[in-house]
Amino acid sequence: MPNSDNQFSRKSFLKTIFWAGLMLPFLQYCKQKSKTILLKITGTNHVLGHQLWAKDFPKYSQEIKTKFLIVGGGISGLSACRYLKNSNENDFLLVEMENHLGGNASNGENQFSKFPLGAHYLPIPNKEDLELIEFLKECKISLGDDENGLPILDDEQLTFPKEERLFFKNEWQNDLIPQNGISSKAKEEITDFFKLMDEFRIKKDNSGKYWFDIPISKSSEEAKELDRITFLDWLINNNFKSEELLWLLDYSCKDDYGLGLKYVSAWAGIHYFAGRKNNWATNRHDQVFTWPEGNARLAKHLSKFVENKQLKNHLVFDVKSDKENVEVLVFDNQLKISKKIIAEKVLFATPQFVNQHIFRDRKFDNFNYVPWLLATLTLKNEFGGAEELAWDNVIFGTEGLGYINDQHQNLNQIMGEKVITYYRSFSTDNCKKARRKLYNLKEEELKDLVLDDLKVAHPEIEDFIIDIQFHKLGHGMISPVPGFIFGEEKELAKQNIGGKIFFAHSDLSGISIFEEAFYQGIRAAKEMIGI
Repeated sequence: MPNSDNQFSRKSFLKTIFWAGLMLPFLQYCKQKSKTILLKITGTNHVLGHQLWAKDFPKYSQEIKTKFLIVGGGISGLSACRYLKNSNENDFLLVEMENHLGGNASNGENQFSKFPLGAHYLPIPNKEDLELIEFLKECKISLGDDENGLPILDDEQLTFPKEERLFFKNEWQNDLIPQNGISSKAKEEITDFFKLMDEFRIKKDNSGKYWFDIPISKSSEEAKELDRITFLDWLINNNFKSEELLWLLDYSCKDDYGLGLKYVSAWAGIHYFAGRKNNWATNRHDQVFTWPEGNARLAKHLSKFVENKQLKNHLVFDVKSDKENVEVLVFDNQLKISKKIIAEKVLFATPQFVNQHIFRDRKFDNFNYVPWLLATLTLKNEFGGAEELAWDNVIFGTEGLGYINDQHQNLNQIMGEKVITYYRSFSTDNCKKARRKLYNLKEEELKDLVLDDLKVAHPEIEDFIIDIQFHKLGHGMISPVPGFIFGEEKELAKQNIGGKIFFAHSDLSGISIFEEAFYQGIRAAKEMIGI
């Protein structure tokens, strides 16, 4: 007779095998679930903005009067308000479509860090840019001058070491210029290129104007022929052909212009290197101003000038003017009502792709707006291991522009999770098509697009990700394609209408940097009040 204990053991064993077989898929499912990454998409309110096409708004039920109306709360609009306030012109009102001010100089925040939703740094300005330097003093970024006449800058608002690193040939190197293991020919080309840029940086015409300056309006037209060809054609014509140099210059163009060297003009490509003179804080060559929230810090300073003088969530959808006043119809997206604002003069600090839907006779074909994607990743603290993250971390040969360590400027020791923001522009000859594609991408597609880049330097990054927030900017920035900087269309778009309606935006400069947006606001405000 078989031993009953042995029979029981065999049955138990078979039962265990059976239930384990059933449980294995469940356990694998649980394991997969435990690795699920929280994905979220944000972006500008393009849905509300697109209602401009249909203009299906209710009849106005409120009326507001003001002397000056500023439309658009980005840097140009805020800069104009600052100028009005400093000129003792206090009767003004600003309206903004979004629920926040700052435009592309905006930010997000999670429990671990603030992070940029657009522009994230400001280079040290030229000594001739007195308006911007005065603003930096207002912000307590510039704290006066030392005994040698050099500006005293707040060290906590300048990039801490290490500022930059590049993943090149399977290892990280300091600085963004490829160095390790490149040919002597490539080294020679890099040296020659930067020597030539040094010459362009100080080049002036007979009247004393720099060939390349900031703001661009101060630049000489002596070199405007360079605006007729692409940067790549100019480089090839000047025997700059090494892979490493062309990659660096392509990256640089995307950084400021969104488009790479195949698409931007030679003038714009050279301006990236020659426009900044390094002649104000001459002991601070390799640093820029930056903050965890990026240029939203600067927008916050400017926003002080519109306290109690702003209407957010308000979309302008119609404008009429006569000899006396300008009547502007706006839609309040919170109350879902329309309002009429009557002003003596109106400044549209809005991009031309918006203005063309308000002013039907102001359509321009050569304004190219590049779409951008930002992805902010919250990562377990162990990400990066013993390798110190730099402020700017760039990966050679990838489509994106690398990532910013959002906590780099944090004065406290980081005990929680890490937060980084990845940047990618869509460099193409068809920005409209790229924009549609970006808007249609879903969370998982965006995740794959971002991680395909980041895994080149961080193959196991997915194991550290807690969540990702994707931020889509369909019209991220104006791009200076050949013929645009010195083109007639840009000049026409600046012209006021009957001395009543004025225009200011960085796209009227031709490049989307803080300095140009800041300048455009001042230029238009002066024009509006007759200075």
